Formats: sequence, C-alpha cells, structure tokens
Amino acid sequence: MKKIFLTGALLLGMVSMNAQTKEELHTQKVEKQAVADAAQAEANALQAQIDALPGWRKGAFGTIGGSISEFSNWYSQSAANNASGNIGITVNGFANLIEEKFFWRNNLNVNLGWVKLDNKDDATDSEDFRETTDVFNISSLYGRNIAKNLAVSGLAEYRTTILDNFNDPGYLDVGVGLTWTPIENLIVVAHPLNYNFVFAKNDAIFQSSLGAKIVADYTRQIGAISFKSNFSTFQSYEDGDLSNFTWINSFGYNLWKMIGVGFDFGLRSNKQEAASFQGTTLSGADNKLQSYWLVGLNYQL
Repeated sequence: MKKIFLTGALLLGMVSMNAQTKEELHTQKVEKQAVADAAQAEANALQAQIDALPGWRKGAFGTIGGSISEFSNWYSQSAANNASGNIGITVNGFANLIEEKFFWRNNLNVNLGWVKLDNKDDATDSEDFRETTDVFNISSLYGRNIAKNLAVSGLAEYRTTILDNFNDPGYLDVGVGLTWTPIENLIVVAHPLNYNFVFAKNDAIFQSSLGAKIVADYTRQIGAISFKSNFSTFQSYEDGDLSNFTWINSFGYNLWKMIGVGFDFGLRSNKQEAASFQGTTLSGADNKLQSYWLVGLNYQL
C-alpha cells in the first residue's frame, strides 16, 4: 500500500512538474514573441525612413509556373500517348529615382508563356512548345514637383510582344500632363496631350491617333507580401475604336528566403487587336475582353 501511495505521489509530482514546465515555456515564448514584434516594428520604422530618403529605389519580383507530363497507353483519353507541358514566367522590375524637386520612375513588365501537347500517335502533331502568353511593357515617367503631391510630367510607354510578331503591333505612347501621388506607393498619371503611335503591317486596322493617357500604378511590399497593380488606358480623341486599356496585377508571398508563391492576372481591351485576329474590319470586330492568369513559384530580387 505504501509503495502504491509513493508511486502515485511520484506520478502526480511528475505531472505537476511537466505542467509547470509547459506553462513556463509558454510564458517565455510569449515574452520572446513580444520582443521580436517590437524589434520588427523598429526595423519597419527604420526602413520607412530609408525609403523616404532621396535616391534610387530598385527591385524586381515575379512568378514562375509550369508542369510537364507524359502518358503512355492511357486509353481513357483521346490522345492515349502524349507528352504535354506548360511554362509561364513573369517579371516585374522597377528603378525609381526620387529627389526633392523631381522624380524619374521606370517600370518593366514581362509575361511569357509556352504550351505543348504532342500526340505521339499523330505523325503531324508538333512536339515543340508554342507561345501562348506574350506581354512586354516598359515605361518611363519624369516629373517636376509643383506641389507636395503634384508634378508636371512626361511619359513614354511602349507595349508589344517579343516571342512572336515583335512590334506588329507595337504601341508607343508619348505625352505630357500631370502626375498625382495622393498616398505613398500610388502613382496616378493624367496626360491630356498624348500621341499613340501604332506600328503594324496592317495599317488599315492599326492606326495612330491623338488622345489622353491615364495610368494608375500601386506597388508595395508588406512583410512577406509583394504586390503590384498597374492600369494603363489610352482614350483616342479621333475614334473610340482606337482606344484601349490594359490592367496587370501581380501578387507574391515569400515563404523561404527569396522563394514563395505567386499569382498574376491581366485584362485588356483593344478593338484593333480583335479586328486583326478575327480578320474583319475595325468597326465590325467583336471586342471581347482579353485575359490571362498564372499561378506558380514566386521569386524576389
């Protein structure tokens, strides 16, 4: 009986010690986390002061997504023997010079994609990757400050494809007007005097014109999250069918060092491109909304 009592007391003591140790460890964890949060807040405040200093700000992030597969004698599908693949790459880069009296902002967006489906039972089927997504956009904005959040500015923006039909079409917007920065990281460009140069072999559909250019860009990094949203539109004064817009969004979440997961999607409306693709006149084209999206690994430089 005495042995049973001593054994029970020992077990109760061990449970009590374990519980106490667990509570102590939990308390220490909470205290350490509070210290870490305070240190991170100080680091964020210092980074905000660094970002506010004049000089260059440079960076890049993007998404890489893809899959490769091969099937042999998989009779439940029409192409029982095939090799398929899908590869997509996006790059978002910027180099901004911010000074007290002026700024110079430069942005690059590239989105490239390839896909293949090689039916090995069809001798005429191609085994090569084919281009699917092909977006190249580069812009340069210069401004002289006339107020705290307002500047007189000039913008040059060039858009085309680079894998297929380079500069056919290609769009070059050159214009002047005002740039407004209502909040940090948000840039709004309004240029009522802008000329949209269009380069293409089919000049019956693709036409240059005078109009207004509006751009809104928001780029920010919060901890492990990076995101960028860019909306660019040209509104022609000569013909509404010559107007267009492009809206591109990129999101990235950093998981380990510079690697994480990313998501990109874009929307575009361009009746000239629709008419060229459909082989019809500009007025007779069905201008459906264009779109793309990509999910994959994210990287940050």
